[in-house]
Amino acid sequence: MIKRLFILFLFVTINGYTQSVYKDAGKINDSTDYYLEIGLFNKEAKKSYTKAILYTEKAIEYAKANNLDNKLADCYLQLATIFYELEKNDLAIDYYIRAISIYSKREPNSNIALSYYGLGKCYLKKNNISNAEIYFEKATVIYKKLNFLEAIELINLQKAIIKKEKGKIDEASTILKGVVENISDDALLSTKTEAYIQLGEIEIFKKNYPQAINYLNLANQTNETNNNDFQLTKRIYKLLSSTYEKNKNISSSNLYLKKYADLTDSIGKYYNSYVAENTVDKIQFDKQLKTIEQLDKEKKSQQKTLRFSKLISILSIALISILSLLSLSLYKNNKIRISTNKLLKEKNRELTIEKDKAERASKARADFLSTVSHELRTPLNAINGITYLLLQEKPKASQLNYLKSLEFSGNYLLNFINDILEINRLESDKVVIEKINFNLSELTENIVTSFKEFIHENNIKCHLDIDKSIDFNLKGDPTKLSQILINLLNNAIKFSKNGDVWCTIKKREETSENVTLYFEIKDNGIGIPKDKQDAIFDSFSQGSVEINRTYGGTGLGLSIVKKILELMGSEIHLHSESGKGSTFSFELQFEKGIANKVKEEVIKPSQSLLTDKKVLLVEDNKINQMITQKMLEKRGISCNIIDNGEDAIEDVKINNYDLILMDVHLPGINGTEATSEIRKFNTCTPIVALTAISLNENREMLLSYGMNEVITKPFEPEHFYTIVTKYLTSTEQSNS
Repeated sequence: MIKRLFILFLFVTINGYTQSVYKDAGKINDSTDYYLEIGLFNKEAKKSYTKAILYTEKAIEYAKANNLDNKLADCYLQLATIFYELEKNDLAIDYYIRAISIYSKREPNSNIALSYYGLGKCYLKKNNISNAEIYFEKATVIYKKLNFLEAIELINLQKAIIKKEKGKIDEASTILKGVVENISDDALLSTKTEAYIQLGEIEIFKKNYPQAINYLNLANQTNETNNNDFQLTKRIYKLLSSTYEKNKNISSSNLYLKKYADLTDSIGKYYNSYVAENTVDKIQFDKQLKTIEQLDKEKKSQQKTLRFSKLISILSIALISILSLLSLSLYKNNKIRISTNKLLKEKNRELTIEKDKAERASKARADFLSTVSHELRTPLNAINGITYLLLQEKPKASQLNYLKSLEFSGNYLLNFINDILEINRLESDKVVIEKINFNLSELTENIVTSFKEFIHENNIKCHLDIDKSIDFNLKGDPTKLSQILINLLNNAIKFSKNGDVWCTIKKREETSENVTLYFEIKDNGIGIPKDKQDAIFDSFSQGSVEINRTYGGTGLGLSIVKKILELMGSEIHLHSESGKGSTFSFELQFEKGIANKVKEEVIKPSQSLLTDKKVLLVEDNKINQMITQKMLEKRGISCNIIDNGEDAIEDVKINNYDLILMDVHLPGINGTEATSEIRKFNTCTPIVALTAISLNENREMLLSYGMNEVITKPFEPEHFYTIVTKYLTSTEQSNS
């Protein structure tokens, strides 16, 4: 009965169509529940999304005012669902994450599973398949733990759609057939109908038109049993019309085309008359609330039955275990098998111990490197910050060289720390390969241009050769590709002084949807000896001590390149001879993309807009306090400093600031907790996080606490000013 209630009160949008699967039924205990139900009523019954958002936001305000964290999570979940139906995917993602951040503090329940499921659908609409699969899998794990097997079929349908989008139509077909077979509940007939439609589309793709017509007719029959979902009916009629046409059955095609047109007209008339009607009266709504209350009573009764059933299951398992042990005892007379089993167990134990040791050693190494690099960022911020301030104060000529050397050393150390973090991140499970549109020609030319000064210093002739037949608009991960090309070009230029460097990109294969490209970075520099080539891709390896002393560097660049290519399903190839140069090559497959829109020119705000702006700096490190305050005051910005989160919360309650700069790692309550508390009474003032970010932190996590932006220590002065100026001037414009 519990699972039945779960199905009846959960509304999940599947592939653009709504069916009945939302949240656990509950009593109307306070104003939060009341506003949520009113908002849901306006969304589902009246299709009035404006009022639905209005009442849901009222529920949020009431939950915040009364510290009802669990109810606040329900509000965020409902608002995320509304934004999803309005196809505002970025807003929906934001509120799903807020809901998850609260639900995660408690035992897993159906609502956190629904939030993960909603995130998966949002990322699926944004064509971010990898993220969608991650969140669908998280939802599946929780549903299985809660024994909501019917809900898993909904996720299986989404997984099948993903497989279909990836071109894995046989796998998709298998999953869809399983969905059809496993659904027996009338409340999930819309899901079954959608599965039949997807099977029909797969058969259309295979040009198996008779089988496609069969599946579409089954979809139509199922939909009629489900009281005819008009939107699904329209899709079925349209698909049947086009499929009959492809199957040369023009009369049937015209018949369903006419049905499609008639239904479209009738739906239009229905909605026109529906909009003109008055709101459902209060009596009908009260009946709905009473129904919810009655179902809640039934749910509690069924929970008792479920607990008793679980107890019986545990006792049954215990009994089976005892019987199994008794059966095993019968084999004691077989001494050979016992001795063999003991030997195998001992070897197994030894292997397990060695495996645990290796895993602990690897984790200790990653934790050590992450901790060291993270702890170095705070003093390095002081070094780079003070150097920048001294350079801005017009130093003497004799001092300028020292400061430039100090600036170079600080930047070198920062690059080294970033490389260490990148290696740790690549070896962890926290790297996601993106698929976004980018222009290959523009990306490559920008990379080569960024090396202009380095090329000039080393007297290099750089040759860029890109196959003109390539469609430069691709879909992939431009950030990871940039990391690969930058590391390879940097090595080629560094080790080929007074020589030549070639960057070549050619087309290997091309289909209607994908293109495979060949990349080659070649130089005529010092080359790599044969006996060093196997180890050159190891971390901190540069071939020899002499090379490290002569050319410098961390020895991490090629290791990063190798690991990124492995994550992208490729590998690096090396051909080199000592004294004759080196050639690095690899192949990558990309989806064909679309042209990116031309970016609008950013107009820098006037300096006068920053004058008399008031900023609160929450920072416990005295040196960082001094540096940040000086940098703000140089732009005419007033700065107040507080060194802990507790005092910052109280100060914000009585003072108005244009911007808050919040260090994440503070004594007492940290910056994220302080931000969450401030957001309970102040949602307007921008809050920017300052953090020496580690592997356990990410931008999405920090923003989920209510922060507007993240600046990483040690920060580049121009980037720091850009972010600060953005939020101070946006405050000015909103006030005006």
